Amino acid sequence: MIRIIVAALAALALGAGAAKAEPVKIRVGWLLVPAEITPILFPEPGIARHEGKSYVLETTRFQGSPLLINALAAGEIDVAPFGYSSFALAVENAGMTNLRIFADEDRDGQGPHFTTQYLVRKDSGITKIEDLKGKIFATNATGSIGDMAARFMMKRHGLDPAKDVTTVEIALPNMNAMIEEKKADLVISVLPFFLDPKVQDVAHTLFTSKDAMGPTEISFLTAKAEFLQKNRAAVVDFLEDYLRALHWYNDPKNHAAVVKAISDFMKAPPERFSSWVFTERDYYRDPHAAVDVAALQRNIDAQQKLGFLKGPLDAKKYVDPALAREAAKRVPW
Repeated sequence: MIRIIVAALAALALGAGAAKAEPVKIRVGWLLVPAEITPILFPEPGIARHEGKSYVLETTRFQGSPLLINALAAGEIDVAPFGYSSFALAVENAGMTNLRIFADEDRDGQGPHFTTQYLVRKDSGITKIEDLKGKIFATNATGSIGDMAARFMMKRHGLDPAKDVTTVEIALPNMNAMIEEKKADLVISVLPFFLDPKVQDVAHTLFTSKDAMGPTEISFLTAKAEFLQKNRAAVVDFLEDYLRALHWYNDPKNHAAVVKAISDFMKAPPERFSSWVFTERDYYRDPHAAVDVAALQRNIDAQQKLGFLKGPLDAKKYVDPALAREAAKRVPW
């Protein structure tokens, strides 16, 4: 009888050990490739050291940040890519004070890297911000990152964006047509649409997002504090693999393979990406996935000044830099 009991206890212990060894599922939402690389995180064998061992990655496409907020709040995903605007709204409007930013993805206007452009026609006669009074501004969405930079710039030059310009909402891929066909006087231009030779022929940059806001935190990985606490080791392993993949994408010697990986995933011609993706013509990606907390705070402060937030929000309370730092120590470069 004692032998039977001992054997049974041993079997239970083995079963418990096996259960503990089960990889953590990390469900990540995403919006746009190549701005985000989580859906294409493992373009070559050997990059992922931990996927399938300590964690398994599950990625899901969403059409917009509000849907990401809802999915994260409902527990349908574990990680969401937010920019400063959607993050602050999730904290203030959705009451998600348990959110933590644990890794950076993309930054606008960092160093020589790309910054969002605000275009006017060359024949419009608009040469300064004040000339926008009475004109039509095409925004992708009121309160979006691109929208707020334009509004902040107008306010700095004495214009009331709610009264002095007419605002229409247009999808980003349609901005070029709006300016080419003279249906708007000022449009937001992002990659890859800014590089279209047709729009370059008829329009030029009046100002940039960097001019308006300085460097801008446009995408960072966010999760609930309790998820990070419970699965900290697995998340650090995930970030180690993320950084290895990011290093591969950023390495110029891999550029042809990078373009192929992205064009295959997007089912789009490689020529659409080859001249800019993962170069200085692209948005900035921090090699250690470190969040620029000072820039994030400035961005959120501007959001409040524009009236999109009811009160101040202390960015550093919501940033957990320790996971990315630990992961970066494991990746020698």
